[in-house]
Amino acid sequence: MEEFLRYVISSLVEFPDEVVIKKTESPGRVAFHVAARPSDMPRIIGKGGTTVRALRTLLAASARKREISASLELVEP
Repeated sequence: MEEFLRYVISSLVEFPDEVVIKKTESPGRVAFHVAARPSDMPRIIGKGGTTVRALRTLLAASARKREISASLELVEP
């Protein structure tokens, strides 16, 4: 899941080397915290939040296959 997330987000942003993805795991749950340049955040969020919503949907579908839950949070660097 993390590799997929890194690939997609790095493809969206202008400065992929500055994207930081931290993963927090607990039993039955995984959370991803994504930090990027402030100028790249609108690219990750998308118009009206459509891009980040789609990423969360794909992440949740992948997590369901593993019988866990997943979340994606965007944070300030």
